[in-house]
This record gives sequence, structure tokens and C-alpha cells, in this order.
Amino acid sequence: MINLVIGDSSILIRLGIKALLEDQSFLNFLNDASNKEELFFNNKVFKPDLIIVDLESLMLNETEVGLLKKQNKKLKILGISKNITKKVIQHYLNQGVTSFLLKECDKSEIIEAITTTHQGIQFLCGKIAHSLTTNLDSELTLEYLKNVSCEGLIVSEREAEVIMHISNGLSNKQIADTMFLSTHTVNTHRKNIMNKLGVNNTAGIVMYAVRNNLLNNNPYLFSN
Repeated sequence: MINLVIGDSSILIRLGIKALLEDQSFLNFLNDASNKEELFFNNKVFKPDLIIVDLESLMLNETEVGLLKKQNKKLKILGISKNITKKVIQHYLNQGVTSFLLKECDKSEIIEAITTTHQGIQFLCGKIAHSLTTNLDSELTLEYLKNVSCEGLIVSEREAEVIMHISNGLSNKQIADTMFLSTHTVNTHRKNIMNKLGVNNTAGIVMYAVRNNLLNNNPYLFSN
């Protein structure tokens, strides 16, 4: 059972999410919040496993995201948004938001995001993942991304470790020796990573690593 709280300034969004997922027996909706004061109260009292929240609609800043996680140590946060602003999303990810979806994502993707995020694994809507790896620095409009798949991106802890080693300049053989894997397995991981990220060279992998802090002191961004 996954215990949830929903946070959004719009009652239509809050009720809509509940209605959409009410047939999922493994989900238990504890309460919802229309503002950040209610969200903090619910987080403190109910100690949910997961909060689904439009961070911008509740005007939650990055510091407050950190406070939510301090208040409830087991908490995972699934951000939902109608906009794709690289800088904003990256800041929230850096402060502890586990996953991000667009509000246009379909039911199956939302369910997958919830279950994956609950496990402590990062799930990104495909369009959001694309926005984090593109060379463009401005806000990416939905018009620009209309031909980009919304299919979710899940990067495992093992893949995150391979990304880190690639970005640190290690060869496949060196990575294999470091991780006690065969060179063939590392090469397979590399191909899968490039397919997931939608890049075709090492530079794209490095860009992803830098933007997701995989080269900092916390190499396993996607783990719990």
C-alpha cells in the first residue's frame, strides 16, 4: 500500500487525480492540500509515503521542499507541472524532488511514476527528460516538444553509476573492472543509457551527468 497526499491549488486537479486512480487498490489517498500550509500539516500528521504536488501552484520553493523531507524522512515527492522550465525543474530535483511528470501524461505513466518514485527511483516524463538534456537553455515550450515522446524515463542505480564513470572519462574496460562486470555488459548499459537519454555520443551522457549532479558527492542521484 502506498499512502498518498495530493497538493495542488486547483480542486479540479486534486479531485481529478483521485478519480483517475481510484481503481488502483494499492493506493491509499490520505488527504489533499490546496496550499503549502495544508501540505506541511498533512505531511506532519499523516506521514505519507508519497506526495504528488504541483510545486509552483503551491508556491513551494526549493528550501521548503527540503523541509518537507526533513519533516518526514521516508517521504518521496512526485512533482507535476503544466510547464517545462529547465532551471526550475533542475532546482527542485537538486533539493530532493524524486520525479517529475507533465499534467498531460496519461494514466499508465502516472501509475508507473508513482510506483517507481515510491521505490526511490527517479522517473521523468520523456519531455522533461528531453528538456534536461537539450543544449537549449531557454524554457522549452510544449510547441517545441510536441514531437517528443512523453514516455517516461527511468534510470536505474546501476545505470547512474555507469553514467558517472563515463563522465569521469573511464573506458568500457575500466568501468567493467571498477564495477566487476564484463565489458560486454558495460557496453550494453552504455547503449541502453543513450537510448533512454535520446543522445548518440558520450558528450550527451556527460551533459546529463553534469545537469543531474552525478559528478558531485552523491553519485547515485536515482537511489533512495
